[in-house]
Amino acid sequence: MKLTQKQKLFADEYIKSGNAMQSAIRAGYSEKYAKSSSAKMLENVGIKSYIDTKMAEIESHKIADAKEAMQAITAIARGETTETQTQINPLSGKWEKIEVPADLKVRLSAWKEILKRYPLADEFSKTQLRKMIADARISEARAKSLEDNGADVEEALDRLLTRLDKEESKDEHERSADS
Repeated sequence: MKLTQKQKLFADEYIKSGNAMQSAIRAGYSEKYAKSSSAKMLENVGIKSYIDTKMAEIESHKIADAKEAMQAITAIARGETTETQTQINPLSGKWEKIEVPADLKVRLSAWKEILKRYPLADEFSKTQLRKMIADARISEARAKSLEDNGADVEEALDRLLTRLDKEESKDEHERSADS
């Protein structure tokens, strides 16, 4: 059923306000008609269908699509997204809110999520990824050492290097098995 211009305007106003009488008046109906017939207008099959369709469109815009999700993950990976943290200002002794980028673990997780969607085909890219992961882990270890005043740093780096050697040996073994 095709709606008149007034009916569409009534439906659009009703979607905005939820008030049938005011919507009818804004759409150009007389106040007397709006008082007596605005509720009946909502029962009109064409108007009800139009409202339901528009409401479904509005709801679908609230749900993120794949492109929007990838943009958000990429912004996190690049450190463009910040979060609010509180810390004590050493000068004033008062709590302050500051904006900081995501930490390395969160950023690395975001990169992994992106890479899951784009499988790496060549060995060079896989090697670059391993290097990026190693660099991130080393940076985290250095940051932790600063927090711990150097405690257990050497041991942590040794474990990290051993783990990387194992991963590299595993990759070499897989490549030789594939050949």
